[in-house]
Amino acid sequence: MRLSYTLHLVGVLTFFLGLTMVFPLLFGLYYQDESVMPLLKSIAITLGTGLALYLVFRRAKGEVMSHREGMGVVAIGWTAAGLFGALPYYWGGVFSTFADAFFESVSGFTTTGASVLSNIEIVPRGLLFWRSVTHWLGGMGIIVLSLAILPFLGVGGMQLYKAEVPGPAPDRLKPRIRDTAMVLWKVYVLFSAAETVLLMLGGMDLFQALCHTFGTMATGGFSTRQTSIGSYNSPYIDAVIILFMLLAGINFSLHYQCLKGDVRAFWRNPEFRFFMGAVVIFVLVVSSNIYHSVYQTFFEALRFGAFQVTSIITTTGYTTADFEKWPSLSQNILLFCMFLGASAGSTGGGMKCLRIMLLLKHSYKQLFSLIHPRAVTQVKLGGRPVSDEVLHSIWGYFVLYVGLFILSAFLLAAMGVDVVTSFAAVAATIGNIGPGLGLVGPMDNYAHIPMLGKWLLILCMLLGRLEIYTILILFVPEFWRK
Repeated sequence: MRLSYTLHLVGVLTFFLGLTMVFPLLFGLYYQDESVMPLLKSIAITLGTGLALYLVFRRAKGEVMSHREGMGVVAIGWTAAGLFGALPYYWGGVFSTFADAFFESVSGFTTTGASVLSNIEIVPRGLLFWRSVTHWLGGMGIIVLSLAILPFLGVGGMQLYKAEVPGPAPDRLKPRIRDTAMVLWKVYVLFSAAETVLLMLGGMDLFQALCHTFGTMATGGFSTRQTSIGSYNSPYIDAVIILFMLLAGINFSLHYQCLKGDVRAFWRNPEFRFFMGAVVIFVLVVSSNIYHSVYQTFFEALRFGAFQVTSIITTTGYTTADFEKWPSLSQNILLFCMFLGASAGSTGGGMKCLRIMLLLKHSYKQLFSLIHPRAVTQVKLGGRPVSDEVLHSIWGYFVLYVGLFILSAFLLAAMGVDVVTSFAAVAATIGNIGPGLGLVGPMDNYAHIPMLGKWLLILCMLLGRLEIYTILILFVPEFWRK
């Protein structure tokens, strides 16, 4: 891997990240709060570092980007985004340690929504808006946005695209990867604009509507209120956010096909049917389970049950209720939703419905082969055969996901964190969800996690957002050898 070429491109991404800090600066200037100077300093440092990397390594340009370099740019680029994104929080005095600021920044970019803020509402609005902007950038992807607007990243862009976009087989909507990135971001912006307008009609001001739109469309979950969406106590706002959480949890290539006039594309897609079927079943079971035991009317049970199931399965992490007070069945379903996740090609996290579907199909195929050992069978999805290469990749991902989950939970428990909190915190961070159970439940935060544990969870968030391989491969010695 040409490290100098990799750092050259990381410099471009860092410079671009510095430019995005201008938007929260405008809010800071409008509200005349204490975020102005921290943001100005952060912009200067980020732009300066990005420009320096770009100029120092400018002679390292190459014609073709290798697979290694693509993964290197994405892994190092996302880590750099977390580091520079932490500067406004640290210099703004929001956190006393850089580790906490880095945790909040990585949580934003990876759309996890796990926070170490104890009092969100005293944070200056400029910094709160930056917090939400990190969500929105990370939702569709910093690299994908860069591919869409920076033409010279198109060289080897497919390597960058594959390393960042979630799912076992990223969709290519256009012949040119830059055009594909542009299409995805256009759909993303269109939905974001629509949700912002609808939330403003529900009583939010522009600042609140934008922040919650960014958290919804990115399936991130950062709110400007301490008690999240529950603080508004509005069935209308709940319904709007449920709708857009579902839209964000669906493969964006299907939205593109629908906007082009092919409405049936949704129903033809087996993953969409699986995802929506799971949502409907879980909503009905949870709503029935909390009816009478928690809420006295079925409308209330359906309202809160539907919101929380949708929020967790899409890995958004917004809350309208303290689901730790719900019956065990409902809590177990929500815990399962953390692992299941949304659709491939969406902004959601988790293992993704497509992988779970193919794992189930492959397992059934193995059982069928035991009964009919001479039969020639093949795993199919939507009538098309799935290659062994994809299946092997999915099984490898599944084993790594479960293995890293167990290892991380044990390591967190070894630091003195109780068992429920350890397993829930790791599940919520590696799945990019945010709220969990125990001491990291919907009404709590991650501030009390030991410092070493926070660094472990930062790694889990990056592993989850970049689908494990992109980060883990950096620790394989062969990756660095010629």
